[in-house]
Amino acid sequence: MRKILFGVIVTLIVLFTFKYCEDIKEDKITLQENTALIQEQIKNVGKLVVTEGHFSEVFTYKNSKAVFGNLIDAKKRAIVIVNADVTIGYDLSLIDYEVDELTKTLRIKNIPKEEIKINPDFEYYDIQADFLNQFEAKDYNEIKKTVNKSLMKKIEVSDLKSNAQNRLISELAKLFILTNTMGWTLEYNENRIESPEAFQDMKL
Repeated sequence: MRKILFGVIVTLIVLFTFKYCEDIKEDKITLQENTALIQEQIKNVGKLVVTEGHFSEVFTYKNSKAVFGNLIDAKKRAIVIVNADVTIGYDLSLIDYEVDELTKTLRIKNIPKEEIKINPDFEYYDIQADFLNQFEAKDYNEIKKTVNKSLMKKIEVSDLKSNAQNRLISELAKLFILTNTMGWTLEYNENRIESPEAFQDMKL
């Protein structure tokens, strides 16, 4: 009788041990699958989120210089029409993040700054220049520099940046939905994200 009882106990111990090991193995596999899924989702949103705009400007460029000991004032001028395509985007492939499997937490440490690209097209009209003050390469470079500076000011007061940030938030919201669905936690700058809208209240 003792041998039978002992055999039953040993059998139960073996069965429970086997079941426990199987559960741990399954949990580990699930954890690895979830981690891979999160990394794949980050890879999927790791594209350049772009907002596009168009600006037009008309500039009058003037330059004068004194020659022959200030006896003559040599002048030059030109009317410049600029049509510029502007893009603002975020290269999400540069996101700095950490996947903590132990606490089931996705930590976003840093989001890259926006990239602003200006592609201007210049048309020159009414170009006038005295013989002693002709147009040179440095004049065209000065015009481009002035135009870019002016366009940057326009971009700052436009809604392009806010539109680009809204696009960014919509991409980050996908990460929240994924982690929340799997029972994981999403953090940004050591702050727990409780909803997709939480990114709007943070300084991205």
